Amino acid sequence: MKRLLKEPLFHFLVLGALLFAGYGLLNRSVQPASGRIVISQGKIENLRAAFSGVWQRPPTAEELEGLVRDHIHEEVFTREAMALGLDRDDAVIRRRLRQKMEFIVNDLAAQTEPSEAELAEFLARHPDRFRVEPRFTFRQVYLNAERRGDALKHDGVRLLTVLNQPDAKTDFKTLGDATLLSPELADVPMSEVSRQFGEEFTRQLAQLPKDRWNGPVTSGFGIHLVFVEERKTGRLPELAEVREQVVRECADARRREENEQFFQNLLKRYTVTIEQPAAVETKKIAGIQ
Repeated sequence: MKRLLKEPLFHFLVLGALLFAGYGLLNRSVQPASGRIVISQGKIENLRAAFSGVWQRPPTAEELEGLVRDHIHEEVFTREAMALGLDRDDAVIRRRLRQKMEFIVNDLAAQTEPSEAELAEFLARHPDRFRVEPRFTFRQVYLNAERRGDALKHDGVRLLTVLNQPDAKTDFKTLGDATLLSPELADVPMSEVSRQFGEEFTRQLAQLPKDRWNGPVTSGFGIHLVFVEERKTGRLPELAEVREQVVRECADARRREENEQFFQNLLKRYTVTIEQPAAVETKKIAGIQ
């Protein structure tokens, strides 16, 4: 028994039962069979607040009276519609009721914050969600293969020699061919390099020696001469670096798990039968004669 009292699921179910019971007590007046409608002061304040939220000002006395009158109109029609069973088999109403149930479950799940141990475990179990990408700082000179034709290889070797001279004073930005690609990129994540230059360029970039001009490096645009200044390897960050994101995703995963667990417990109250089509009908459906 003591072990049961310590189970989070037990606490979750107890809270759910209390919430449903409280909701039922607070909303007894909305049952279709009831002939009494009470517009409490709390309801009037809710109507006033909703109006203010939309119009950015409080309602006048006449407007508030209209809001109350409209609420009574809605209450009467809702009760009568439910008494006639008009809420049954309505896809929109069923979807809304499902959403309300899920909101209740999610609210219960959100009452407890994940512990530090739970966050650390979540980070360790889902490293790819939080991994810091490799980053590059590099320069590039673009050579247009179509424009240079057979001279492309010779031009590449010549420019590499010029660029790698110890006392070279030539501005690399004045070399090569015109392109919309940036000649310098600083601390750019791998995904951005791939987006601009392509996967093959990025793969080669990760293997080039640093602090000297290299090439040719191919991309979807042609070839490039590349100087890698800095290359940072990818890594799994410490929890402190990505704590806010881990908290958000861990809490979201917990809500989904507890929602499913709550549903499975409710499902135990039902016997579900799924009728299968007859063999002949199945063949017809599948288009088999």
